[in-house]
Amino acid sequence: MLLRIHTRSERPRGGYPATQRATPSTWLSHPGGTVRVMGRALPYSLSPSSVSSFKECPLAFRFSYLDRLPEPPSPWASKGTLVHRALELLMCRPADDRTVDAALADLDRARAELAEHPEFAGLELSDDDWALFHLDAEALVRRYFELEDPTTVHPIGLELKLQAEIGPVRLRGIIDRLELDADGELVVTDYKTGRVPSELFESKSLGGVHTYALLCEQMLGRRPARVQLLYLSKPEAIIATPTEQSVRGVARKTTALWTAIERACARDDFRPHPSRLCEFCSFKAYCPSFGGDPEQAAELRGPGTVIEPALPLANA
Repeated sequence: MLLRIHTRSERPRGGYPATQRATPSTWLSHPGGTVRVMGRALPYSLSPSSVSSFKECPLAFRFSYLDRLPEPPSPWASKGTLVHRALELLMCRPADDRTVDAALADLDRARAELAEHPEFAGLELSDDDWALFHLDAEALVRRYFELEDPTTVHPIGLELKLQAEIGPVRLRGIIDRLELDADGELVVTDYKTGRVPSELFESKSLGGVHTYALLCEQMLGRRPARVQLLYLSKPEAIIATPTEQSVRGVARKTTALWTAIERACARDDFRPHPSRLCEFCSFKAYCPSFGGDPEQAAELRGPGTVIEPALPLANA
């Protein structure tokens, strides 16, 4: 069941990308004899973002989650990180202190905390672009207050890391906010700073929070009463009620996707899937769909880069 809520004024809202868990090699017949094809190591785990990446483009998934190639920082992603941190700080305050002024103070604190982070220090923005960046971040924080009254929120987990074994898959995620509603039921909240999806793509957008619902059920023994995406850009909320069917559906789809990833790793076969997202892909120059050579993408690491042993990714 989906519920779309508009603003108050508008209402009629890597885990280890490569580990020692190597995939089995495959054997292919060839006129000259039997050819052994060495596969790639499986990822340590899957997350909502890696699941989405493999569905959208297996080659981009390989570059990001298996080869762990660096990508230049994005103003949009960095802005999202900044706003998420500000709202996390806001929720750490006593309920009565969660005001607009407090949120803007937390935004300033988040800006200072992240100033030297590569995600921000690596941005190549002009002074005017930086000014617009911070004005937009402030606008996103202000719009949050049009979606809900933060003094009524009872958070029990912020940036909460969850991980569970779902069949053969280690599934993980980071919940922006886990809270208790007035009836003591669990609620999963995910902040979004990007564009609100059309109603046609609402269900796809909710895939991540339904994954969080499955993780809550597995780790906490309780299914959330609702999961919600708070889009700060409009602002608007998209809310869904997890059911036995939806949670089991996430488990089945995740297991099926893992099988596809196992097959791709065993054969080292990660084919590109051209779409409108290619315009925003950091690896476009190395994609065969655009005349590139995937093997040359390793140059992105730079000379002398060491990527072993694999380390767990901090982000979901």
